[in-house]
Amino acid sequence: MKHIAILSDSLISPLGKTSTENFDALRDGRTGVSRIEDPLFAEESFLASKIDALPLYELGVSTRFEALVILSIEEALAKANNRIPLSKAVLILATTKGNIELLDGQPFSPDLDLHLTASKIAARFGIAGSYVVSNACTSGVMALITAKRLLNAGKFNHAIVVGADVLSRFVVSGFKSLHALSDAHCRPFDAQRKGLNLGEAAAAAILSRSEDSEFFLLGDGSSNDANHISGPSRTGEELAHAIALAIKDSAIDKEEIDFISAHGTATPYNDEMEAKAFAKAGLSSNPVNSLKGYFGHTLGAAGLVEVVMGIRSLKYDELISTKGFSALGVSEPLNVITRNESRRLKMFLKTASGFGGCNAAVVIQKK
Repeated sequence: MKHIAILSDSLISPLGKTSTENFDALRDGRTGVSRIEDPLFAEESFLASKIDALPLYELGVSTRFEALVILSIEEALAKANNRIPLSKAVLILATTKGNIELLDGQPFSPDLDLHLTASKIAARFGIAGSYVVSNACTSGVMALITAKRLLNAGKFNHAIVVGADVLSRFVVSGFKSLHALSDAHCRPFDAQRKGLNLGEAAAAAILSRSEDSEFFLLGDGSSNDANHISGPSRTGEELAHAIALAIKDSAIDKEEIDFISAHGTATPYNDEMEAKAFAKAGLSSNPVNSLKGYFGHTLGAAGLVEVVMGIRSLKYDELISTKGFSALGVSEPLNVITRNESRRLKMFLKTASGFGGCNAAVVIQKK
């Protein structure tokens, strides 16, 4: 299959309104996670990464989710100098909950339907078609995979892939009921990890069949372990299989992977599963990081958020440390990045896993 070009990207989070602003925050070790005290989300305070203000009125929208999606697309298109023929493009929207904020104290709204939201946003920009990928926390990575396959099939010339999720009472209460939230800043892969911090963000990437680009999506792989509705595989075999598929599709050797951008939620089961998967894939010695300590877990946006930041690592030849990590707390050896480091980088592997046992992996290369 043909490698797919990544022409431009964008990222909006509490750390910045552009990809560059967000990467600068990572360089400085800043986090968007803070204590939230707002009865709109929960009676008790909790730690999360929340964007303060969005221009709903100016954009003509009623929800923060739609504002984030629109702003992210606008930034990505602007960085591509608005040269993308949108009549031959497709919008792929990745999200776990979409306009879930409309459930909070309001009657049912048709805007809760993800496909209607995607169609409305596509029409706003004049984009030819739209798809929705809502596949738990692999949604962002799976949306990139979907775009790659659609472009390789010749269905479209360009794909605007955007991932977004926002905080809501529904989301917060759901993760609280699973005892998955940490009462302290999350610590991916650490011996003292206690759970995740939620976050909200929107990220976008414009993919193309063009050969004229600095970055490319080489290969992909996906799998499902069918272990449990909310608990991942205990062996890591299925994520390891998705990684093997991505490496094979990329036509590379695993030794060529300069670093791994892991899912790294800081929950006991996810981090243990990923460590086992990396060991089974023969990648235990490859440098690995998790960015959840900076952004929180942004759900359906997470994969795209972390791919966009991984591309910045390639661009500037900089490895970013895993915020919150101190001592290894998984059963397999893992080369966790503990400090920022400048080194020559050409390629990284991005992994994601989610509820229902879904796993996904992509390989991104600098030309």
